[in-house]
Amino acid sequence: MILSVSRRTDIPAFYSDWFINRIKAGFVYVRNPMNYHQVSEVALTPDVIDCIVFWTKNPAPVLDKLELISDYSYCFLVTINAYNKKIERRVPDTDVVINAFQKLSAKIGKLKTVWRYDPIFYTEDIDLPYHIKNFYRIASQLKGYTGRCIISFADVYRKTKRNMRSLMPLTEDMMLDMGERLSEIANFYDIEIMACSERIDLSPVGVKRAKCIDDSLISAITSYKICVEKDKNQRDECRCAASIDIGAYNTCGHGCLYCYANYSDSSVKNNMLKHDPYSPFLTGNIEPDDKITARKMQSHISGQTSF
Repeated sequence: MILSVSRRTDIPAFYSDWFINRIKAGFVYVRNPMNYHQVSEVALTPDVIDCIVFWTKNPAPVLDKLELISDYSYCFLVTINAYNKKIERRVPDTDVVINAFQKLSAKIGKLKTVWRYDPIFYTEDIDLPYHIKNFYRIASQLKGYTGRCIISFADVYRKTKRNMRSLMPLTEDMMLDMGERLSEIANFYDIEIMACSERIDLSPVGVKRAKCIDDSLISAITSYKICVEKDKNQRDECRCAASIDIGAYNTCGHGCLYCYANYSDSSVKNNMLKHDPYSPFLTGNIEPDDKITARKMQSHISGQTSF
């Protein structure tokens, strides 16, 4: 099983103590986002978890906890966009996050430390020259600390459009132009650049197709062949391997205007106030109408043999 921690919220940045407590307990309860009282009990023991994939905009809070997950294989997807505080309202300053990225990579190696530059969008103030300068600044400081950058162009959800009225539509020519320029910068700094969840083929300009949850990367990390099908719960364009996500929507405190996982500031505030680091749930606790079902778990390691 691949554990996703998490597409729905930033657990490393805001809930690392809770996560370590769940690792110690050996299980976590996860509510079905579409059916509140339908609860899955997800085992967190090393015999069923092939790899933990952490998603974060700030790995600093977990730097002193890595030894507590030494029994597990894992990797980090660290998003560094360096947009301004009007857009990424409560993300730490870029230099702080880059410093944390460098420290993380020094501890666990650049194979397991992946940079995400995502989402890419245009406004009146944020255009191609802006992204070139921004990407160059970040890439120059991550040279030697990562071998991979995953980019993605913004999908304009209804809420995102409401929050960012100045978003401009991106044409295929604009995406190709952007991909080519970012590819040149990434190559200069020995960083492989890949694109996630895009219909457009950017390979002619040097940008391969990516999987954020990448079974081939996980195989390299674990030294075992991992056999995992595509995640059917993701969009057709998403090539990610199947995983189990233990996060919850409306719980991320970064407050990014482009975020699809938070519906409103008030709901996030209420959910974060209900967080208990000792609860089996990320937010709240067991309720009378909850129906808890143990999720079937298994390792995806093919024959348990090294490759």
